[in-house]
Amino acid sequence: MCCPSATLSVWSSAWLNGAAAADNALDALAAWGEAHEVVAADAETADRLDLPVAGAVPVQPAQLLGALRGIGAADARLALPVPGDVRGLGGGGPFTEGALHAGEAALFPSAGCAVVPQPIAEGLLRWTVYPVPVGTAPEFVGIGEAEHLLTDAVRVSAGTLQQLDVARDRPGVRGELKARLRSAPKPGWPAPMPGRCLLVLQRADEVEAILALALSDEPGGALSASATAQRSEALRPLSDAVRTARCAAVTEAVRVLSGDADRQV
Repeated sequence: MCCPSATLSVWSSAWLNGAAAADNALDALAAWGEAHEVVAADAETADRLDLPVAGAVPVQPAQLLGALRGIGAADARLALPVPGDVRGLGGGGPFTEGALHAGEAALFPSAGCAVVPQPIAEGLLRWTVYPVPVGTAPEFVGIGEAEHLLTDAVRVSAGTLQQLDVARDRPGVRGELKARLRSAPKPGWPAPMPGRCLLVLQRADEVEAILALALSDEPGGALSASATAQRSEALRPLSDAVRTARCAAVTEAVRVLSGDADRQV
């Protein structure tokens, strides 16, 4: 499942560092939409990256890759902000608003820019490039720590799920989970993608599918407004752990694909 920004973060970093071909990076984005377009959020950013400003005729993602290389981008960081948690986005402003609305963004800390995807129409995804202060990036969490956080959150939430009787009267719950996972977009990853990162992303997808069922109002779930609010609050740590795990897996993948596997972070 993950998200378009994760795909862009990993593939663009791989391409910028010679670990992937541009055509493969562009093909990976196709999992998220049949067509993609790119614009800059403001005139200054448009001039800096040689991209059309929002409202003008957009360009294709290939030009975005070239623009990132042109301004010295080296690697990307994934951000998955939610209301109440916009850490690492460089403060308020249009970018924070755009990233929060989309629930995701790809930041390029060394280049002082960030990219936010937004569905515009069926099969069409628009990428908007925003300026951010150089060095802007989400807080670093190592992949090992993220794995532990996810494991702990699953264990703690298991009791909550049992108390809420999420699976009761839903004999087909396993089938529902499999269906959700099968129907989700499945973007490819660069060949050198670390196996540990793939496993963490896969586990995060599985936990997210469980969360989606747990938070639904199908039979067996808590249906009253107060019970629904209680359920959402109880499962929030698990949702946060999924976001942290995904960001950590992408960060680790980018680190390896960027040739920094031996660098201590």
